[in-house]
Amino acid sequence: MKKIIIIFLTLLPMLVFSGCGNNTSNIPSSGDNNNTQSNKVDEQKQNEPSDIKPEEQNTKKSEPTETLLYEFSTPIKTSSSNRLTNIQLTCQFLNGTEVENEEEFSFCGTVGQASSSKGYKKADVIVNKQIVQAIGGGMCQVSTTLYNAVLGVPGLEVTERHSHDKPVNYVESGKDATISYGTLDFKFVNKTGNKIKIIASNDENTVTIKINSIS
Repeated sequence: MKKIIIIFLTLLPMLVFSGCGNNTSNIPSSGDNNNTQSNKVDEQKQNEPSDIKPEEQNTKKSEPTETLLYEFSTPIKTSSSNRLTNIQLTCQFLNGTEVENEEEFSFCGTVGQASSSKGYKKADVIVNKQIVQAIGGGMCQVSTTLYNAVLGVPGLEVTERHSHDKPVNYVESGKDATISYGTLDFKFVNKTGNKIKIIASNDENTVTIKINSIS
């Protein structure tokens, strides 16, 4: 009996340790837990959307660049408020016009017909070598200024241009461009290889046209 008890006491620690070893093998260590949590956090970061949208990145990269090609100005030699109003309206309608490469520009098609409903007033115009009052007087100074700006840009080819039948006082002879909606127009074709933009402005003393290249 004593021998049996001694054998049992000898084998008991081995049975206990063997049982503990089997149980602990199924429990992950604290280090394994940390690694699992870290991997989940990394996966969440990868799946989170970026604050910057792809279309916003494309917009920033594709912003066009404008380069001044030529600028021309003509003096305003009148104190007529009606004529100044007509010049200002014409510049507003023309300003910001973009002309694609190989596209033909039409002054009348862009600015449209002068009318009192659009704010135009009666002012001096040249008709049959006579100065008369008509709606839109002063528009021709803007078309003339544009014509001379176009002449300064290689690749802009004038396709229609008409002179007044009487000299004007804001540009040298032969450099004017009269217009009359439905009859006389000023046109050119853009063959510069790039889109262009027309910037038109005026103050009480000057009409200015800038032509920019957009690339």
